[in-house]
Amino acid sequence: MALKLKKWDVVEHMDNEEFISEYIKASFESGDEKEILRALNDVVRARGITEFAAKMGVTRQSLYKTLSVNSSPEFLTIQKLINALGLQLSVISPNKHRASKQIKKTLANKKQIIYS
Repeated sequence: MALKLKKWDVVEHMDNEEFISEYIKASFESGDEKEILRALNDVVRARGITEFAAKMGVTRQSLYKTLSVNSSPEFLTIQKLINALGLQLSVISPNKHRASKQIKKTLANKKQIIYS
């Protein structure tokens, strides 16, 4: 009997606001623009892209384009996304308030799956 594997999707694990907040925080701490867009995309998918686009006052297609890994959204757009998620951006000094090890491990696992 063959082993059936299911593609792992972080969206299935976004069941509370603290996890979502830490997940986005860890992506920003990575400093990788593509990782930030992936994390925002994941959270928007978890919340429902159609509903989220309506909340932001944009079309689904526009939101898909904005969250594409190959896009370069303006800072104002990212700020609008963060606000629509009910979060806010803040600046802290390095090495303080790092995202939890569990979230960083989740991001690392995701990268391995994406790039494998």
